[in-house]
Amino acid sequence: MKTILITGGSGFIGTNLIRRLLEYKNKIICVDNNYTGKLENINPFLSNENFKFIDHDISQPFEINEKIDEIYNLACPASPVYYQKRPLFTLNTSVLGIINILKLAKKHNAKLLHASTSEIYGNPLEHPQKESYWGNVNTIGLRSCYDEGKRVAETYCYEYQKKFNLDVRMIRIFNTYGPHMNPEDGRVISNFIIQALKDKPITVYGDGKQTRSFQYVDDLIEGMLKYMKIDKDELKNKLKDKFNWDTIPVLNMGNPEEFTILKLAYKILELIPKSKSKIVFKPLPKDDPVRRRPDITMAKEVLGWEPKVKLEEGLKRTIEYFRDIV
Repeated sequence: MKTILITGGSGFIGTNLIRRLLEYKNKIICVDNNYTGKLENINPFLSNENFKFIDHDISQPFEINEKIDEIYNLACPASPVYYQKRPLFTLNTSVLGIINILKLAKKHNAKLLHASTSEIYGNPLEHPQKESYWGNVNTIGLRSCYDEGKRVAETYCYEYQKKFNLDVRMIRIFNTYGPHMNPEDGRVISNFIIQALKDKPITVYGDGKQTRSFQYVDDLIEGMLKYMKIDKDELKNKLKDKFNWDTIPVLNMGNPEEFTILKLAYKILELIPKSKSKIVFKPLPKDDPVRRRPDITMAKEVLGWEPKVKLEEGLKRTIEYFRDIV
């Protein structure tokens, strides 16, 4: 039995990951301060003897007294609504948080998977985005607290791997959706579904021609588990031999199928035929990326992973989840 620490565990992705790892008979320690996560997400796990919850902000140092085998660092507000509300808190979670997590990984000699983001590419000038792309990011904009915090966190992971030979892996997560999304986090899919279920106007920013690639959460969890399972040396050799990638292992994880925001709005209205909602247009937020699509060649070649859940099927499952909570 492995003992696995998951930060941000009461959030959207963390909840889905914990459920899967408990099914595999692992012992889970969940650390979260519930800024964007919710206790009700993890309530079903509290009666499981292999689950433990610690209420803590990872920007503050902490200790785990038992031996940890693996760490999944998912803690950070990922929604513009929440990270723009508390930008310094967001920066601290990314930067001070990863310092504390890396120290913990070093102390326990634990394998670490750090969840980075497609936002490190900013408003990309390369399309689709490969892991080798350095990005086009505004350092002093509304989104900078999140984008730049995540970029600095990647650098800390790189430096710790170099200096201490830690087994650190990183994923850059592209738009992900599914059950346990926070209905108030402002993400486009949850926004559109809730607006449609409540017969409210569907708010499309700009002309709706900007694109996103939407990944169902089950596909992401499968990719994360595959990534943690592969041997460290095998991983490095595959990356070096196939891609001449001789730095910290980092993989894009997302669905390369690209959709306009307007097409997404129409699809959700199609799947909720009783909705009386109409589409309305509002100004595009500052620094909002125009195009976003992952190149997942490395993940396919190295892990044998690619998304399987089509957008329509994933939307149906997510709509049913939101019907029960709104």
